[in-house]
Amino acid sequence: MRNGRLKTRGPRQGGQAIRRALAVLRTLAVGGERGVPLAEVVQATSLARPTVHRIVHVLIEEGIVERSERTGNYVVGRQVPELALARPSRTPLMVAAEPHLAAASAQLGDTLFFTVRTGLDTLCVARRIGSYPIQVLSIEVGVRRPLGVSSAGVAILAAMPSAEARKIVLANEARFGAYRTDTATVLGQIQLARRRGYNLRDVGLVQGTKSLSAWIRTPDGQPAAAITLSAMRNRLGPRRAIEVADVLVSAARAIEAATARD
Repeated sequence: MRNGRLKTRGPRQGGQAIRRALAVLRTLAVGGERGVPLAEVVQATSLARPTVHRIVHVLIEEGIVERSERTGNYVVGRQVPELALARPSRTPLMVAAEPHLAAASAQLGDTLFFTVRTGLDTLCVARRIGSYPIQVLSIEVGVRRPLGVSSAGVAILAAMPSAEARKIVLANEARFGAYRTDTATVLGQIQLARRRGYNLRDVGLVQGTKSLSAWIRTPDGQPAAAITLSAMRNRLGPRRAIEVADVLVSAARAIEAATARD
């Protein structure tokens, strides 16, 4: 308090610059090995082009970002995974999920994916290939996408309060165009998933496929992950979709129970 007036604390000095740099880095992470052109980073972050250019080049100087000589795209630098080695790679949630992922895949025969929420994105952290002769390998482990783009992302959003989910969808609005979807479509998918108790996507990320996802909450009730089955369309007809949903929802509740005991 100064001169009888309460001093209001403003944003921490440098906080905005750090958040902008992290927004750029997360956008590059979505691009994977392909990388992301500068114009797409500008569009995804809604930052001015000179700002993005300055951030990217500082990150390059620090070894956090690299530029492909072949394409000119920007990619996450090799120093990032090296820094990540300081933390264990398997979280308690992943450890709890593994046996249920394996059991569900063995029972259903199709590929299952385990996806976690990270900020405004989803990240595929595990994939279990089934025994059926034709498998849908639509997502590689390590792939990051904006929440609302994938079946898992819609499921995670459906487990949130409506206002929170809508806020995230609007924050990702500028990024949806690259995935041929939009805010109205995503919000409609979220509402339908809430009514069903799981998310069923009639058109998967790969043409001719369908996906079904069940959300997973942490012990404090926060939507944190989803378990997803992807299969050819003829493998997910109405009757089997109900059977698959029962298996995935049961697996999701079992994972939640396992994490609550830890």
